[in-house]
Amino acid sequence: MVQEPLEVLNRYLTEHGMKHTRQREIIVEEFFKSNKHLQIEELLNQVKKVEPSIGYVTVYRTLMLLKECGLAHQRHFGEGKSLFEKAGDHHDHMICIKCGSIHEFEDDRIEKLQDQIAKRINFKIVSHRHEVYGCCSRCQNE
Repeated sequence: MVQEPLEVLNRYLTEHGMKHTRQREIIVEEFFKSNKHLQIEELLNQVKKVEPSIGYVTVYRTLMLLKECGLAHQRHFGEGKSLFEKAGDHHDHMICIKCGSIHEFEDDRIEKLQDQIAKRINFKIVSHRHEVYGCCSRCQNE
């Protein structure tokens, strides 16, 4: 049975003696509507369209809670840029060093090769991140 993110967060809040608030619910709903990596400021702008009284600190703390309970990942892609994405499906990233664009990709061949190498050297993989840095097609033509 797949649980909804709000259910998971609410259980986490209860287990840790924290409050359930409408502001947190709005932030979670807006975060999970997005299909891209988000900076805190981007999510804040989305959330303010629904509830203008929500501030930066509330968005930041809610994202940290989502990260703590395993619903979100925080990624650092150069120049102190911190982005958040939904946890779940595995994918890798190609990051443009000029414009900062991030392109997600998946390739079963890469995953299989990692597993083969780990098996060969008797290494147990518990998690991994694959980030490739370079220039996107738009920046190559500038």
